[in-house]
Amino acid sequence: MKPKGLLTPQRKAIYDVISCSTDHPTAAEIMDRLRERGCHFAYGTVYNSLKYLTETGQIQELRVGEACRYDARTELHHHIQCTICGQVEEVFSDIPQEWLLAVAAETGYMIDQEQLLLKGVCASCKVRTN
Repeated sequence: MKPKGLLTPQRKAIYDVISCSTDHPTAAEIMDRLRERGCHFAYGTVYNSLKYLTETGQIQELRVGEACRYDARTELHHHIQCTICGQVEEVFSDIPQEWLLAVAAETGYMIDQEQLLLKGVCASCKVRTN
């Protein structure tokens, strides 16, 4: 997916780093990857660009524990995080409608967005711990 609208060179570089990443990088990891590409942006530029890209729907921000991670895939999907190594992966399974209705009935909320973060032990860590 290409970024929407006109982007400054800084925002485009940040978007490109995120869209080329499969590991849902943090802001600090994005800064490191920008430096590896020869881009030296101020922290404020990176954080403001991440905010702009999130607010305009070009990326999504994932709150995973204490960290915010960024994802260029904006279609509906969920995530799973390994409780040992911290790896975050995408999950495209649908949430059962019955579960959403049960949550709405329990809370009184009208659910208009779905985003789940599941946690468990990834296959690599499972092998290492056995």
